[in-house]
Amino acid sequence: MDMPDFLGKYFWDIDINKLDKGKHSGFIIERILEFGDIEVLRWLFKIYPLNDIKDTLKKSRILSRKSANFWSIFLDVDRGEIKCMKRFYQKKQEKIWNY
Repeated sequence: MDMPDFLGKYFWDIDINKLDKGKHSGFIIERILEFGDIEVLRWLFKIYPLNDIKDTLKKSRILSRKSANFWSIFLDVDRGEIKCMKRFYQKKQEKIWNY
């Protein structure tokens, strides 16, 4: 099944026709949780089971703190279970090269 055209703006950096809803579910869910609007969120919750969305939220290391916090409240997920909310992932990397 093809990806809907309205998803194109959320996957600006890849060829959306090569995305597979099953194989790339984590990537798709993360991107939509971070950047999605109402229309695409409705699609997300219709296509993926709630447990898959919650599992992706828990495993994500790339969601912003703001998005992760919102979705933890909305989906009733303990913030301590979300990887990107743990202190280790919140540290900013030191500069490797001072320009």
